[in-house]
Amino acid sequence: MSYDQQILKILTEAGERGISVQNISRHVYNLNCTFFHQPDYEEVRNYVQQYLLKNSKSQQSLIESTGQRGYYRLNTMGSKDAQQLMLLFRDDIVNDDVQPSTQQDLSLDLFDGVI
Repeated sequence: MSYDQQILKILTEAGERGISVQNISRHVYNLNCTFFHQPDYEEVRNYVQQYLLKNSKSQQSLIESTGQRGYYRLNTMGSKDAQQLMLLFRDDIVNDDVQPSTQQDLSLDLFDGVI
C-alpha cells in the first residue's frame, strides 16, 4: 500500500474531527517500519505534509483543513471522490469484521471404541 493510500485510510478512520499532520506522519511511519527496513521519519513527515497541502487547495479537493492549524480531514461535503472513498473503506472494515461460521468437528475420535 502506498503512502497516499495509507494517508487516505488514516483520514477515513479519523472521521469528521480530523487528525494532525504529526499523527498522520507517525501512523504512516509505523505502517512502513519492518524488521529489515525503517524509513526516515523526516522524509515520511515531509511527504505527508506536502501531500496534504497539495490535495487540500480547492473547495472540491479530496482533503480539507479543519480550521485548526495542522489538522486535516476528508472533504465529504464538497468532494464526491471523498464520499466514495469513505464507502470503499467502510466496506473493507465491514468485510474484515465478518467472522466465518463455526464448523463442526468431523474428525474421528482415536479412542472411541477402546474400553
